[in-house]
Amino acid sequence: MRVVFFEDVEGTAQVGDVKVVKNGFARNFLLPRGIAGPVTPPNLQRANSLAEKEARRQAKLDGEAEVHRERLEGYTVSFEARVGETGRLYGSVTSRDIAQKLEENTGIEVDSRGILLAEPIRELGSQAVTIRFTRNVSAEITVTVDPDEDSKEIVEQLMARQAEEEAAAAAAAEAAAAAEAAAAEAEATEAAAAEAADAPTPEQETEDAEPSAEETADD
Repeated sequence: MRVVFFEDVEGTAQVGDVKVVKNGFARNFLLPRGIAGPVTPPNLQRANSLAEKEARRQAKLDGEAEVHRERLEGYTVSFEARVGETGRLYGSVTSRDIAQKLEENTGIEVDSRGILLAEPIRELGSQAVTIRFTRNVSAEITVTVDPDEDSKEIVEQLMARQAEEEAAAAAAAEAAAAAEAAAAEAEATEAAAAEAADAPTPEQETEDAEPSAEETADD
């Protein structure tokens, strides 16, 4: 069914759009709720009026959001957290935590639903996080999680252990490469020796080159 939209439907259409949708979706959801209507001149006029009003509202929201974007773009927000023996956090850093920290540090109130964090942060380190203020205005910040004072010794031990494991792995790889190179060299030497053994001696070459007595007599 072809309908004109009076409201935004995320992932489907924006107010004023004319689209073809499934009949069931239109009859069971869009039309009864007044979200869309049949494509008629009065409905098109109404939808266009609503679209213009929405465009003005969106422009105002984008203008206000742009001020926040300029302040927060590239901003780094830091947390300290307790770390377990495996290096993972006790607890996690959530979108709500980030929004609260941003407001504490900058005075900017951010809707936690606009912080696009796929899942809570449960490990140390830094990662880029996008804040969507409006559909048109976003900013990218950096969220850093460091160990708290009580966890620093644990982290140092984990880093030392990781360095040892990496060094051992590098040594093993180097030894394996050396062994492979030695094997290849030995194989090449053996092949050269075999080729030399099969090659004729100078005496054999001379004998092959000189004619026999019978060949001389025949001539």
